[in-house]
Amino acid sequence: MAEPTTRKLPKDFLWGFATASFQIEGSEDVDGRGKSIWDDFAKTPGKTLDGKDGSVATDSYRLWKEDIALLADYGVKSYRFSLSWSRIIPLGGRDDPVNPKGIEFYSKFIDELLSNGIIPFVTLYHWDLPQALHDRYGGWLNKDEIVKDYANYARVCFEAFGDRVKYWLTLNEPWCCAILGYGRGVFAPGRSSDRERCPEGDSSTEPWIVGHNLILAHAHAVKIFREQFKPMQKGQIGITLNGDWTMPYDDNQENIEAAQHALDFAIGWYADPIYLGFYPPYMREVLGDRMPDFTSDEWMIVKGSSDFYGMNTYTTNLCRGGGDDELQGNVDYTFTRPDGTQLGTQAHCAWLQDYPEGFRHLLNYLWKRYKMPIFVTENGFAVKGENDLPLEEALVDNDRVHYFEGTTAALMNAIHEDGVDIRSYFPWSFIDNFEWADGYSTRFGVTYVDYETQKRYPKASAKFLLKWFKERDTPSEIGLDSNNAMSPIVHDTSKLVGETNASEFSATSTIKVTPENSPPLKTAQSRGITSRLSRYISFVLSSFKSQ
Repeated sequence: MAEPTTRKLPKDFLWGFATASFQIEGSEDVDGRGKSIWDDFAKTPGKTLDGKDGSVATDSYRLWKEDIALLADYGVKSYRFSLSWSRIIPLGGRDDPVNPKGIEFYSKFIDELLSNGIIPFVTLYHWDLPQALHDRYGGWLNKDEIVKDYANYARVCFEAFGDRVKYWLTLNEPWCCAILGYGRGVFAPGRSSDRERCPEGDSSTEPWIVGHNLILAHAHAVKIFREQFKPMQKGQIGITLNGDWTMPYDDNQENIEAAQHALDFAIGWYADPIYLGFYPPYMREVLGDRMPDFTSDEWMIVKGSSDFYGMNTYTTNLCRGGGDDELQGNVDYTFTRPDGTQLGTQAHCAWLQDYPEGFRHLLNYLWKRYKMPIFVTENGFAVKGENDLPLEEALVDNDRVHYFEGTTAALMNAIHEDGVDIRSYFPWSFIDNFEWADGYSTRFGVTYVDYETQKRYPKASAKFLLKWFKERDTPSEIGLDSNNAMSPIVHDTSKLVGETNASEFSATSTIKVTPENSPPLKTAQSRGITSRLSRYISFVLSSFKSQ
């Protein structure tokens, strides 16, 4: 009996790993970098679980060549990373000087990626606002100033790197900036109505103001790119939003409605204005006149201001109505089913359990609602207690492997069975790093980092993913070198993927994972399957690497 054909990823599908500047770079006061709001915040006692900060992180500002070499050994097609605003414009403002050392660093970084056949996927803002702007006028709370300063920062980046960068993300997870930074106060700049935690802030108004200003700043950056740079540089630009799938706790109508209300507050808050041109009605119902509105001219800039849907997602929540937490839409979240069982395997983080079926459902929801190509820009799992394990045990991260077994299967089902247009998959994260308020106690990396020596060690999850992608990849015939010329690309990952196989990771599975050849979702329609099966059948036979 013939072996079943392995289904392939779409042509030009981007896959690799993701990181963020503050979480990996360190070197906070090197080569002219200014402070970001996370520098002093992380050093404030009680703000991180382990009391540690990002002053060293994974030392990637110094070790960037080694990191790119490891990415090349992994054979990734693309790498998602973020730029540090305060490394490029130390004081942040439109009238403040640009730091040539910052431009030089990222320019060399991008060139090195390209010389190794790795496509740069660049995030302009991943939560690290220059401290000077927060001190000067309140940062994201001041629409008139922050929108202009962010737009200027974006323009500087387009001018400096846009000849080589063809994929841009304006903002990473604006929900986290607004809710965690200005609602709950657990992220920088640490503003909240909770005076036991924060000396200042108003959780009833500030998150919605900040979210509103983030959307407008994003839209203005996109307008500048499209009008001034895209005609010559080409490329794509969009925003990436966090949001997890939500399911009703049971068949009670209140809980069915609660699941949608949760999506409205977590995803619709940003996605509805940008893709549909309005705020979710439920949000206006809950917030009343505290919900800001755009002028008619602003709406013209906001609506349609993303070339794709950037999707960061990690888990699924069961939802019940009647909650009193306004920041999550007055919806109660739980992982415990009515029968007392858990939704999935518990991660190190309390907010994360493994439930791959939800990943597929969310992909379908976003595709049907917003009708935009989806770039999955973050997805990952933190193994419970991993930081306390000896190195040898930590490298055998079976729970993370199981998580990726599920999400990759769901990804392929969404593409081939449901017809969802998915263009990338970037697991979080390339390496263990500074996980914000968790410090270094939580590890999401597929590469283990020994923080004492800064040595990197591939985990079983890295080997699983590399093997999975190698078997399903449809390589592009051409790629970009550091001079923007076209050259063949191929990588040899046999050293890594040959050390393991998928079956080694299945014995520990405790959750039923939908197999890749499972029937489609009842509500889904198959689209374009024939074209998706018409792929290149051989790898490029030559390799290119500039010296």
